[in-house]
Amino acid sequence: MAADAASTPDARRPTPLAPLPHHRNVNMRWWQELWRYHAHITTPLRERGLVCDIEFGLNAYYVYVSLPDDGYLIISPPQEQPSDRPPGTPEGWIVTRNHPDDRALFEIIYDSAPNDDPDAPLRPETRHGGSIPMVEAIDDRLNQLGLLTHSSTPTETPPTLPASTRHPTPEPAVPQHSAGLTSAHVYGEMIRALTDQLNGTESHADAAALLHQILAPADGVLATLGDFFEAAAEKAKEAEEDDGFDLSYDLADAAAEIRDLTDVLHSAEERMRTLTPLEPESQRPTASPPGARALPPPVPPPGKPRHTR
Repeated sequence: MAADAASTPDARRPTPLAPLPHHRNVNMRWWQELWRYHAHITTPLRERGLVCDIEFGLNAYYVYVSLPDDGYLIISPPQEQPSDRPPGTPEGWIVTRNHPDDRALFEIIYDSAPNDDPDAPLRPETRHGGSIPMVEAIDDRLNQLGLLTHSSTPTETPPTLPASTRHPTPEPAVPQHSAGLTSAHVYGEMIRALTDQLNGTESHADAAALLHQILAPADGVLATLGDFFEAAAEKAKEAEEDDGFDLSYDLADAAAEIRDLTDVLHSAEERMRTLTPLEPESQRPTASPPGARALPPPVPPPGKPRHTR
């Protein structure tokens, strides 16, 4: 139904999107096409901090939404009979809440699918001709359950990491000209300043704290850089040229690769923190300990043969 489609969010909202799912299909063109067909559902939900994915059910593709309590939503068209309509635009939607550890938990949050049973009670979505937007219904129910990580209002503040995930971090050195934006590449200069600070650290703990600036899963440089490329991909889709879609695929691939790099390096910070520094050369023993056997002198490499006259 047309009424099920969420309205386009205000482009001025500074709302960060939840990350893309982590699997290889994200880089596949067919999955990216399905993702585009369902963007009117996934984008507003990702603005609310919910990670979405596209999967295949009995006869149609559906949106899988992960919830903070380890439960999930299934947003699907009717699955009993295949539909001839393209993905993302079925006759109606059914939204259910489920939990893998509680099989008894099965709740229908929204149902605008046509019902062939004349004796079945009408749900509000169908009784009012689908006038209740689907995302609004999901919003209301998840707010009641306290399962929204952040709201959809434009005045929201970024979520704060739990104390267990924060580490003491030295204040990053910021280029003096960054405040006035006198450099054409101020953000690159800021990363270069962070690199210079890393080169000057005297302990692996300080180096680990600087790594945290890059690898923090929510607010680190790599995480926000992935968000940047994903936003650039969405912007490219707004172009009239066909190359806009091709460019959006390339940018989405870059976002996925950056997030994969974050996964690969997830333990680098703690590994750096546990390293032991080398002793200074002035403190290293120069004489052999008593009773130690002397080592033979190293064999010099063969030189060029000398010619005798």
